[in-house]
Amino acid sequence: MHTQESILARFKEVGVNDTFGTKKEIKELPNILHDDEIIQYATSGLMENNTWLVVCTNTRIIFLDKGMIYGLKQKEIALNKINSIAQKRGLLLGEIHIWDGADKFQIKNCLKETVQPFVDATNHAISAFRQSQNSVVSDAQSNYSKIKELKELLDMGAITDEEFQKEKTKLLS
Repeated sequence: MHTQESILARFKEVGVNDTFGTKKEIKELPNILHDDEIIQYATSGLMENNTWLVVCTNTRIIFLDKGMIYGLKQKEIALNKINSIAQKRGLLLGEIHIWDGADKFQIKNCLKETVQPFVDATNHAISAFRQSQNSVVSDAQSNYSKIKELKELLDMGAITDEEFQKEKTKLLS
């Protein structure tokens, strides 16, 4: 369970130093994060003429804008949907551009020193997410091969149907 204190501690741990104008969004973040989500980095910037908190986690990028009148605006992109991420850095401020196929998310007026860490954290999170997905596929393929071998042993009479079913159940669970 995430709390505002644990989120602020995680921000400090990963070096987040730009939360300008996003106190309300940070306060809302514990209600938005999933229990298994881990914050990789965060920054603030302008999007749609408002200040947004942009958070990269191990599964998605979350965009939050909490206003007094209109409530909470939330957008997100799953890491496996991100096609590209780019940056621009000026003298003091920078921009982050994220494409997810059909849409481009453009976060302007980020502090220059937060742009590169955000892009790096996002690229690292995407890479780790893809590796974990590949591992799941590899495990499934491995289990399929083992079941196939067990079926061959069953067909040869080397194991009983009961043994086959027991081992198959183990592999599928």
